[in-house]
Parts: sequence; C-alpha cells; structure tokens
Amino acid sequence: MRFFIGIDIGTTHTKAIALQSDGFVAATSVAGYEPLTNVPGQHELYPDQLLGAVLATLRDLMRRTRELRLGQPEGIAFSSAMHSIIAVDDAGRPLTNCITWADLRSLPQAEKIRSSGLANEIYRRTGTPVHPMSPLCKLIWLREERPGIFNQAAKFVGIKEYVIHKLTGSYFIDQSIASATGLLDIQTRDWYAPALELAGVEENRLSNIVSTTYIIEGRKNELTRLTGVDAKVPLVIGASDGCLANIGSNALETGDCNITIGTSGAVRMLTDQPATDKYSRVFNYILDETHYVCGGPLNNGGALVEWYADHFLQKDIRLSGVMEALIAQAATVPAGAEGLLFLPYVRGERAPVWDAGARGAFVGLDHRHTQAHAIRAVIEGINYAVQDIAKAVKETIGAPKNIFVSGGFLKSPQWVQWLADLLGQRLVITAAADASAMGAAIMGWKAAGLFPDLSAARQFFQPLQTYEPDAQNHQTLQAYYEVYNGLYKQLQYSFEKLGRLRDPS
Repeated sequence: MRFFIGIDIGTTHTKAIALQSDGFVAATSVAGYEPLTNVPGQHELYPDQLLGAVLATLRDLMRRTRELRLGQPEGIAFSSAMHSIIAVDDAGRPLTNCITWADLRSLPQAEKIRSSGLANEIYRRTGTPVHPMSPLCKLIWLREERPGIFNQAAKFVGIKEYVIHKLTGSYFIDQSIASATGLLDIQTRDWYAPALELAGVEENRLSNIVSTTYIIEGRKNELTRLTGVDAKVPLVIGASDGCLANIGSNALETGDCNITIGTSGAVRMLTDQPATDKYSRVFNYILDETHYVCGGPLNNGGALVEWYADHFLQKDIRLSGVMEALIAQAATVPAGAEGLLFLPYVRGERAPVWDAGARGAFVGLDHRHTQAHAIRAVIEGINYAVQDIAKAVKETIGAPKNIFVSGGFLKSPQWVQWLADLLGQRLVITAAADASAMGAAIMGWKAAGLFPDLSAARQFFQPLQTYEPDAQNHQTLQAYYEVYNGLYKQLQYSFEKLGRLRDPS
C-alpha cells in the first residue's frame, strides 16, 4: 500500500505519521523536548535537538513501516510551528537558539510599533497582528538587544527552514509560514518592503518563498544514512501547523471551521480570499494557491485547567482520573456557574485582544460559590475566549458552514458539550492521529497528484461523534457571555497598573 509521511515539528514535540492512500494511518512516531525558560519571557528550543527529533521520528517510522512491509514512502511533507526565529551564520550554524512563538521578550518592541500608528497598516498588508509572537517584533528585539548576533547573521530562519536546510542544503520558506511572520504581503505573496525596513533586514537574509506544494530538489546523504529514507523520495515543503491542523481535522473547504483546544487553542476557518479585520482581532494566513485561513489563537487552553488544579487544588490532571473527577465536580453546578465568571488571561492573551499584559480574574464571587463553581467557571472562561474569536471570525468572513473540533479537550466529552451549548452549533469530531501531521500528509498527497484539490481528501475522514447544543443552556450561556464580553475592557487599565507594580523596571 502506498503511503506518504507527514511530519509536524512543534514546540513541545515532533510527530510523524504514515498516511496510506486509502486514508488509513499505518504508523506514528513521536519525540519530545523541553523549552528553555531561564529568564522572564524566554521560550527557546535547541535547534539541533529539533533536527534530532525529526531524524529520530523518521527513523522510527521507517522501521515501523518496514515491519509492515510497506516499502518506501511516496514522499515526506512538513508541518511546523509558526513565528519562530533562528539566526544562522553563512555556514548555516545557529547563532541563537530557536526563539519560539511563546517568547515574549519583544513585548517592548511590539508596544512601540502599536503606539507609533504603524500597526494597522502592517496588519492590513501582512495579515498578522503586531504582537511579541511575531518574527517582525523578534527581529527588532534581536537588532536592539543582541546587535552583535544580528549583524553577524547571514540568515534569519524558522524551525522548518532550519531543518530543511540541514536536510537539503537549501533555504526555502513556504508561503504559509511566511504569511505568519509579519513580513509578507499576503496580497502579492512577496516580502513586504516596509516591514523589512522596520525590522532592519534585507530580502537576501531571508529564505526563498515557495508554494506549500513545492517539491524540494537535492538531498544530503545523511537523510538516507540516518533514517533509511531513499534519496529519491521527494520532500514537499508543506505549510504551517495551524493551517494544516484544519486540513487534518476535515476542515477542507471554504466555510469549514476548526476549533482546537489543547494546551492552548485556536479557531480557524477556511476562506478563498485574504481578509483582515478593521479591529486587528484575527490573523489571515495562506494555506495554498486558492485558500487562506482566518482565525485567532488563544494562550489559555487546557494549560489553564492544569494550572488551576496544580496551584489551587494540588492535583495533577495528567494523572489517571483526575481530569474526569474535576469535570464531574464542575457538572454538579448549572451552566453559567450561578453567576461566577472567569477571565482566562492568566498567561496574557493573543486573539482577539493581543495583549501580553492581560491577566485573569474571577468576577461575581459570592458566599454561595464552591470549588465546583470555580472549576466550571475556569472551563467556561476558556469556552468564552473561544467564542470571542469565533465571533470575530464570523464578523470578518461570515458564519461557518461546519465546525470540526480537535485537541486534548476531546478526552472530556462534557467539556465539548458545554462548548456546543455556548456556540449553539453542532460540533463534529473526526479521527486524526495528529491533525497537523495528518494535514501535512494530505498536502503531500495533493502535491503528488493523488487528488486534484484538498476537498477530495474528505474520503479520508469519517465522523466519529457529533455534539448538538442544548437550547436552554445556550440561552443561559449567551446571557453570561454578554457580561463576560465586557470584562477585559473594564479591567484593562487595572491590569496595566498591576503590571507596573509587579515589575517597576
């Protein structure tokens, strides 16, 4: 049976899958790593550890497929996390670690751009809101805070570009990853000169832009020697993890929406043209020649439940039965937690407010409330944050036709039901070993000509379960959401003052 390998290079692990031409995932492999967070705001990964994880998962996957007598893959397609920066010298050696999307040290640079009046035009042309996650802001931070490294760097690349260069000797960036840098004009699909000037970089210090189905020529012998992948197997550059997660979740056509809640979360909907929001609430990234992805990420997903359980309940939700017990406890109180709301911006927030200084807050606490109310309020707060983004997407490009859900929260069916109740729409779960790796493999099959367009991959998916909203709970939750929707604006000034008190410098 023919198969294509999809490999997703993330910020916590790399995962590879072998996707057969009949849609069956024959094998998977995963390798994890820990970030460097030694100073406030820092979030880095070792570049060669990332490369090692890619090689290890490929090697393990090839071993597994040989045991299944599947032979060599039709190709390998790549997904990776967005918004990363690695400075490399003229020999391709890293001068920095991989600075990930979660690194917030460029917050002052982002705030300076936003206060200058340039942010709206940059957003309108690039589709990427100005935020510390953006490589545009990271480059300015490097130039101002690490000028020696900045001046020495021959290239500035992301996670995938670094790995591709090590495997092939060439520097390429796909249009999807490029559209998340804050440096690409999403209309012309070329580097946006005013953003490059602001960052202080020239085009020759960035990678060559190619389509997401581009097949990379050339190969280093190490790939075959270290993994067992034949030198003739084509490498398809692929797209970003967020865009490919839509494809890997069955959100394949214009109007299809994917909501994912894992450690963090996102709402993303396919559209056939670039679209930006006058309030700069949502991103717009390139998927392929005819599709874009409009949506927004949230910082505070399942990690928020883990934080609350650890800090206030002294419980580890990673242990068997703990999360189930918390959900069951929360289910003992009605929708809306009897008037207890939680603003879930404990780690700051990206969409729709794009405020790294925002913080969390319980609002409405009274003598009747118990731990069960608090747990329910935390989970509902995450759902309200999802609703915020879904509302912004709807106001930008219209209502979704279908909503497919993915991520770790699927392990808690009650949580999924509460989200359906809030949104008032059917939620559909489809099988996917790993949505981004699955999406990469589907993109690879498209590049190989298995089907003419992405919508033809619908055959790979079967609905596993649907969640229908409860009309009464929807009405209740929408009433509470209207109150929640005003909390951030009311507390924003307080968050700013508290931030100055916490960090007077």
